[in-house]
Amino acid sequence: MHRLLTIAIPTFNRADLLDQQLTWLAQAIQGYESECEILVSDNCSTDHTQTIIQKWRSTLNNVIFHTNRNSHNLGVVKNITYCLNHAQTKYIWTIGDDDPIQNRAIPYVLDKIKQCANLSLLLLNFSGRNKITGEPVHPPKIVGNRWFDIYSEDGNGDGKSIFEYCLAKSVGAVIFLSSTIFHTQFVQHAIKLWPEGVDNWIYFGYLTGYCATQGNIIVTQDVYLECIVGVSYWQKEAQSALLMQYKHIPEVILQLESLGYSHKYCHQRLLQNFREVDLKVFLGAFRRWPLSTIKIVIPFLFLAIKSTFDLLLTSRPFTSIPINKWEGGKSKSLAQKDLG
Repeated sequence: MHRLLTIAIPTFNRADLLDQQLTWLAQAIQGYESECEILVSDNCSTDHTQTIIQKWRSTLNNVIFHTNRNSHNLGVVKNITYCLNHAQTKYIWTIGDDDPIQNRAIPYVLDKIKQCANLSLLLLNFSGRNKITGEPVHPPKIVGNRWFDIYSEDGNGDGKSIFEYCLAKSVGAVIFLSSTIFHTQFVQHAIKLWPEGVDNWIYFGYLTGYCATQGNIIVTQDVYLECIVGVSYWQKEAQSALLMQYKHIPEVILQLESLGYSHKYCHQRLLQNFREVDLKVFLGAFRRWPLSTIKIVIPFLFLAIKSTFDLLLTSRPFTSIPINKWEGGKSKSLAQKDLG
């Protein structure tokens, strides 16, 4: 792996958005062509996506530009996983074709991965905006429109503890691929450990959690990109939302326990998910698909009951994981109280 970073764009039937993202990339990558590779994976689009890919492959002839077209639509998670598995550089950054990214993100990422020898994961802070309304989207547990309120930019942060804090605050933050730069070797190994995870829409939370255990994390204070929300399956369809809340999130939490995250922490997160599920999602799905809904919800309820009893056996009440000690015991508060 001579080059440092693969910038991958998985896409399906959004040729115009892909064209816009590649227009951005052609500008932002200038001066860094020798350190990067580009990969575009087309999930068997039926629009003019291939024309756009060929146009930019010809234009960006001073950078290695890989392309892939699946023989059929694999689904979004499998198409993204293809990108992660086929990166040949030390780090892999998979970006959405519709997420606006600042030009300064690429030099920042390259500088950090060169400076930090033991870096396993880099999380770029981001803001949110609703695609339909145009309104900013604010994480419910975080002040302001930065989705990470814990910052560690020196490359010495305890990856596992930082991930625990971020997951407790927002599942959405740790599954947003456009903000996540993985160490390629680690993320590819994580995929091998749980290959069935490609059927889980929260799979990338598991991949992020695995990489967090393998080295140090950088989480930026500055915002480098915007997450476009309100267009995902689980945000529009009752059955998809049901699967995510009642099945996929619990599955990922249990996988995190298998990676070495503590039994207590994981069961705290299971109960947190139980408290935060949207009953409207359940009722909407139950009206249309009663039998399949019951099959999904019953194991979820049993898991919540088991988690409750497990935590009752411990002496401490349910609390969020405090983050206040880093770097060899030096006291250093990373939680930002006023984001302005």
